[in-house]
Amino acid sequence: MQDIIGIDVAKATFDIALPLGPGKYRTRAKVANTAAGWEQLLAWRDKHAPEAAVGMEATGIYHEALAERLVAAGVTVYVVNPAQIKAYGQSELLRTKTDRTDAKLIARFFQSRLLDPDRLRAYVPPTPSERRLRALVRRLDDLKQMQQMELNRLESASEAVAQGITEVVATLDGHIAQVERAITEHVDDDPDLRTRRDLLNSIPGLSDTTSTFLLACLGQLERYEHVGQLVAHAGLNPAQRQSGKHQGKVRISRIGDALVRAKLYMPALVAKRHNPLLAAFAQRLADRGKPPKVILCALMRKLLHLVWGVLRSGKPFDPRHALA
Repeated sequence: MQDIIGIDVAKATFDIALPLGPGKYRTRAKVANTAAGWEQLLAWRDKHAPEAAVGMEATGIYHEALAERLVAAGVTVYVVNPAQIKAYGQSELLRTKTDRTDAKLIARFFQSRLLDPDRLRAYVPPTPSERRLRALVRRLDDLKQMQQMELNRLESASEAVAQGITEVVATLDGHIAQVERAITEHVDDDPDLRTRRDLLNSIPGLSDTTSTFLLACLGQLERYEHVGQLVAHAGLNPAQRQSGKHQGKVRISRIGDALVRAKLYMPALVAKRHNPLLAAFAQRLADRGKPPKVILCALMRKLLHLVWGVLRSGKPFDPRHALA
């Protein structure tokens, strides 16, 4: 079996664990999550397990630079949802949680997955263009959240602070406009991103804002083998609860990117009115007695199917093809 190094990544440091045998590990703790620390990891790997792959959790943005450096050095890297590691730890009835034990747990998790390699997909870093787009989109989202918080404060603010809040909102408006221009220019200057954005914009219900967010968040769809994996990435796949005679309600799993679900909410509402295909689909669900929330989740899932279709085919949205 291939050697695997488990890495528990935090903002400032990461811990390493290399399984040696039943219950035995070679470890290293608190390596700096910096360029110098990444080089220390590569040297440590070359010394102790030069052919080992590396497995880690998707920890926000903290794992990305490390994963990209390892891939650039020719190392096979696997990145999984933290919920998978947590569930694996619960199956072992673990009672201790430290960075070092987490690194060992991650190593054991990937060891078990390597018994069935089809269950793992190697990490593919975003291109420099996609990385820049992702940074701009994240910044835009942060600014809009700050703007909304200030507007909420303004509603109940006293005269003593209202002027200051208004000035902050005006400043944020300027920054938002600046980032939006940067996003538009970046996409327009990149032929591949521009083509994919235009394909997404051909879907009634999606605007430039949502299209660029999806491009930044999902990257190249080659990472997904089928549309079900894309839907699962957003946590919009159905999850049924059944035990004995009890039949629970079928809900969405929510085990996925909550931000993608949030960004698809308004497009689904717009598509319900202006996308003939999805409007008819929503009406069929309503005729079957489905509640509005269920219908909306189904529309969000259908939008991802359409996103998958236009990007994989390279053809704009056509309701006749979609119906087929």
